[in-house]
Amino acid sequence: MKSHTAYMTFNTKKHREYINITPDVEKAVKASQVAEGMVLVSAMHITAGVFVNDAESGLLHDIDDWLEGLAPFKSNYCHHRTGETNGDAHLKNLLVHHEVILPITRGVLDLGPWQQVFYAEFDGQRPKRLVIKVIGE
Repeated sequence: MKSHTAYMTFNTKKHREYINITPDVEKAVKASQVAEGMVLVSAMHITAGVFVNDAESGLLHDIDDWLEGLAPFKSNYCHHRTGETNGDAHLKNLLVHHEVILPITRGVLDLGPWQQVFYAEFDGQRPKRLVIKVIGE
């Protein structure tokens, strides 16, 4: 079995941002030389996430509005009693989740016709990491 690990670091300009990382995941899959297997893409922070969806700007805006509606930025989260101010970012992470596992078939990322991989930042403007782990034959 082969394995390959790649890391990415993000330091977003905005507090919340959605970054299409599909080309980066494809690059890691190619570097791995895995023909059949899986790739794990995982945010290494509890205020960020990874998801798969369409790369359409209106949809990304809708996703952001939906997440803000379910876990709005506000000052009265119990988490803020610790001195933090990012309670909403933790909740948004739970809604999106922090990782995805994707198939590799014949040496390429095996996504549907409109599927793209996104890094979701919910408490940005500081360095955060993501790991891409490819495993297979």
